Amino acid sequence: MKKNIAILGCGNLGQSIAKGLISDDFNPAYLTLSKRHYQTLDHFKQQGISVTSDNRAAVENSRIIIIAVKPFNFNDVLEDIKSVVTSDHTIVSVATGVTIKEIASQLPNNINVIRAMPNTATDVGESVTAIAYNKNTDNDAVAEAKEIFQKIGITIDIDEELMEAATILGACGIAYVMRFIRAMVQGGIQIGFNAKTASDIVNQTVKGAAALLIEREQHPEFEIDKVTTPRGCTIVGLNEMEHHGFSSSLIRGIVASYQKIEKTE
Repeated sequence: MKKNIAILGCGNLGQSIAKGLISDDFNPAYLTLSKRHYQTLDHFKQQGISVTSDNRAAVENSRIIIIAVKPFNFNDVLEDIKSVVTSDHTIVSVATGVTIKEIASQLPNNINVIRAMPNTATDVGESVTAIAYNKNTDNDAVAEAKEIFQKIGITIDIDEELMEAATILGACGIAYVMRFIRAMVQGGIQIGFNAKTASDIVNQTVKGAAALLIEREQHPEFEIDKVTTPRGCTIVGLNEMEHHGFSSSLIRGIVASYQKIEKTE
């Protein structure tokens, strides 16, 4: 990739994107990171990446601008950079709740604006990134944006109206899965394993379960049926979890998070 990229607002998500990019065959000289307290980005600077606190300078030296600031700071960043944004730029927003229409209205005409929602698995190259854009967005700009996020996982095109739902399922979903894993480890400790051994077993089990679904493209119930035998220990455990609301509590949690994000907008 020979298109210079700037990431404005390198908090946890922005840094995860940067880590994911430079772990691939990406040339760090093509990347600029911007953050108010840029001294915290010194470890990136040591890898040949430009770091700055000047958003305008970062934009002027780049073609693709990933804005990774918090939603309440988004308009301030747009106000800061809009005078140096040109039709050659592509703006990629990873901010929750800021629409393409709202972004485009504050920038010069004919700017390609794309929304993306990755998750923190970007820094290990395993993110799922939801991508949304208008029908009139330049195809090359879309392809460039996808190329970036495909270096750090997979991309899925969605309608913009589903972007908040994608945030809940894909980005917040990391925390849901982590909590599930933690509970499994705690159960493993209770039945006799030490913490490290339990973690090793659980982590690989979760990885293997996901790989089965991804590679075989089967419904989860298909794989569940293969390990549940009549009167066996698996079905007893599953039924006990369901008696205590395992599936329903997870669904309720997802819906509650979605309702919260809608109220915040």
